[in-house]
Amino acid sequence: MLTGFIKARFKRPLHFIPALKLVWQSSPNWTLARIGLVIIQGILPLFSIYMTKLIVDQVTISLALSNRAAALNDIVPLLVVAACLTISTTLFASLSDLVTIAHAQRVTDYMQGIIHSKSISADLEYYENAQYYDALQRAQQEAPYRPPRILDRLALAGQSSISLLAMLGLLLALHWGIVGILFVAAIPTVLVRMKFAGVMYHWKRRRTQLERQAMYLGWLQTSDLFAKEIRLFNLGEHFRQRYAQLRELIYKEKVGIVSKRSFAFFGAQVIAGLFVFAIFIYMVQQTLAGVLKLGDLVLYYQALQKGQNSLRGLLRSLSGLYEDNLFLANLYEFLDIESKVLEPERPQPFPETLATGVVFNNVSFQYATTKRKAIHNVSLKLQPGQVIALVGENGSGKTTLIKLLCRLYDPTEGSITIDGIDLKSFSKLELKSHISVIFQDYAKYHFTARDNIQLGNIERPADDRRIRSAAQLSGADRVIQSLPQGYDTVLGKMFDQGEELSIGQWQKIALARAFLRDSQVIVLDEPTSAMDPKAEYEVFQQFRELIQDQSAILISHRLSTVKMADYIYVMSQGHMIEEGNHHTLMNLNGVYASMFETQAQNYR
Repeated sequence: MLTGFIKARFKRPLHFIPALKLVWQSSPNWTLARIGLVIIQGILPLFSIYMTKLIVDQVTISLALSNRAAALNDIVPLLVVAACLTISTTLFASLSDLVTIAHAQRVTDYMQGIIHSKSISADLEYYENAQYYDALQRAQQEAPYRPPRILDRLALAGQSSISLLAMLGLLLALHWGIVGILFVAAIPTVLVRMKFAGVMYHWKRRRTQLERQAMYLGWLQTSDLFAKEIRLFNLGEHFRQRYAQLRELIYKEKVGIVSKRSFAFFGAQVIAGLFVFAIFIYMVQQTLAGVLKLGDLVLYYQALQKGQNSLRGLLRSLSGLYEDNLFLANLYEFLDIESKVLEPERPQPFPETLATGVVFNNVSFQYATTKRKAIHNVSLKLQPGQVIALVGENGSGKTTLIKLLCRLYDPTEGSITIDGIDLKSFSKLELKSHISVIFQDYAKYHFTARDNIQLGNIERPADDRRIRSAAQLSGADRVIQSLPQGYDTVLGKMFDQGEELSIGQWQKIALARAFLRDSQVIVLDEPTSAMDPKAEYEVFQQFRELIQDQSAILISHRLSTVKMADYIYVMSQGHMIEEGNHHTLMNLNGVYASMFETQAQNYR
């Protein structure tokens, strides 16, 4: 009945039905407890007002008797029952409060987990799209409280329906027209709620990007990433004013909508109040005419009030569900995002040992947010045990090639194979477990030094020996040994007793993560840019000795390091323009030779 009403009236998909399934999945026991309390709390008011009628009637009779002491004995049992009903009502209200809070917390945490899972599984492409961030923002706003609110409203609708049916049964005994008047009186309020629910929904969607801009400005003012520059360039007040201007615009628009809604509500409530007052006048007239007893007047008046409240609660729940249904579209807009990098139906096993290596065959790639190709017909090979280097100016497509190799994207044209098998034929998880990558924008985890390195291979149990070995290879061990708690020291200043590291020291931690991973292909994308040339040279000397049968791809602007590679590919604007070893490229006297000579002059 409930879903049919909304579907027939608004012709919209019923998003709250799958949301209720999520509510059930989050905590079946709390959901059952909630339903039981709804039924009990819906029935209790009927018993309470009926006991009030019996007490009033008995008091009226007692006043006409001479032996009032005997009459009091007849009233006492009724008072005891009424007291028990009051205590029961209070008890179940307290239980309801407990169950509601506990259940809501469970649902909120469960929904946040779903948002996090979807965010993790979404293709990297979405993180380079402003519309994705709009969808994520709206989903994050709705996910924590919309499903619990739906349950609250359904609970209120159920409880109100039970109470309403009981009250209507009483009021029908007085006059059938009262029921019709109650429903007519409630219609204006429902229409106002539904109209402004739609207005608020469309306004919030329209202003999502403005909200995100304000949040970004707030983040700029509070994040340690920008603290130094904001103070050096005196940007704090500038950002604060821009933030205040955006929030003021949002405030004025929102208050304008709410003000119109409040005046409309006032008019609707006045109309409803006049209808109800007319019914009460009719009841008083019937009592004065002797048709109703005094107890009947109390009974019917209470039934009228509770019936009106129950009807108001039911219709408020219906209109609220319409509002929730609108806003849940935001949540499912995000949850319905589909991956373009698909898992193979029948994954091929990854080779235990590389035989022929990695081959890029005429690979082209274009990001979805631009018409310009990032990669144009690139072909290269990485043989087992070989170290190749990718060289080129910023934006030439080097990092994009690595993203394609890790299958964070699929090529627009061409193919990438490992031992002759297309990357698309491997399980994404297995493929990534055999490739170890450290990007230039490596992550800084505010965990212990041990945890920071262990994150490089969480599939294996923590092993202090392997962690220390990886740290020694990257040069991080000396840094960690100098910290107050050694490997148990929390890195960064976000938490108590945390120790901040320099950029170069953070890079060594990130390198240790890459060395810890037991993979057949290692990719280092500008991983030592913050190190001095001597430290970088030592790292790569150790690296060459370490990899043995592993294959490696090195991206670096320091050509003194790059020349140690077995083979070098030079890129420019997404094209592969030169290739060969260091001596071949120097003899070619092309772009690579020019870059090398330019850098070499700085050291002469």
